[in-house]
Amino acid sequence: MMQNLPSPASPFRIGTRGSPLALAQAHETRDRLGAAFGLPQEAFEIVVIKVTGDAVQDRPLKEIGGKGLFTREIEDALLDGSIDIAVHSMKDMPVEQPEGLILDTFLPREDVRDAFVSIGGGALAGLAQGAVVGTSSLRRKAQLLARRPDLQIVEFRGNVQTRLRKLSEGVAEATFLAMAGLNRLGMADVPRQPIEPEDILPAVAQGAIGIERRLVDSRAAAMLEAIHHGPTGQRLKAERAFLAALDGSCQTPIAGLAELSGGNLRLRGEILRVDGSEVIRDDQTAAIEDGAALGREMARKMLEKAGPGFF
Repeated sequence: MMQNLPSPASPFRIGTRGSPLALAQAHETRDRLGAAFGLPQEAFEIVVIKVTGDAVQDRPLKEIGGKGLFTREIEDALLDGSIDIAVHSMKDMPVEQPEGLILDTFLPREDVRDAFVSIGGGALAGLAQGAVVGTSSLRRKAQLLARRPDLQIVEFRGNVQTRLRKLSEGVAEATFLAMAGLNRLGMADVPRQPIEPEDILPAVAQGAIGIERRLVDSRAAAMLEAIHHGPTGQRLKAERAFLAALDGSCQTPIAGLAELSGGNLRLRGEILRVDGSEVIRDDQTAAIEDGAALGREMARKMLEKAGPGFF
């Protein structure tokens, strides 16, 4: 039995953003830890931390700094000891962590697919010529324009609830959300059409929750080991190696998905020009233990094919 477990008198502090989805992810982490160690909810404290990406809603992410906007303040709190662990949506995470922190725990991955959401509940193929679609994702914008250059894309920042409200107000006729987010929020009533990866490849690490800790915190390491999902970790290792080799950020349209079958890992990758005018794809398989090497090699070949100035 582990020594020095958290208690209601000395709770384990879980840092998170304050959106309903971020809180759902923090609660899932708390509940899994509680079940693993037989601890009550009161042995944990959810600490909400305001991040720049949530505070600044009136400008595109690429104008204010990219992925670190959703993590920096939380990681600062982790480094100064204000929290014990941090819970993140993995598709928001930079590929490198600040010195002293490690990200090596992942919960079982949810549905990786994008969801096409429109007021009438129709499908992407049913959009009229020149229809207005809202998204803040450069990946989704580029993928959409590659298929339908006639569409008008408008900026659509905000959490799931904010984007659904904008849709109901007529800011756009349709938008995209992650199926994982809708599932975690229990929003079965939202009219959506799941989009298969064969049609639109999702963001790297979409649907995955990652948990970050201090490198020197052996208690947190032991607790997190109990809830780590190995297969998700193997998939993300390949996807994030691919992303890292491409120097991926919120300013670069990149998609990637790793899947396991037996002892093998299949990795699909995609890079796009922002306007969707050119797409470079690859699809390779390797042994699971070679997933990271496969990700790096796939990125190298795609960059070579793209040439300078592609992005």
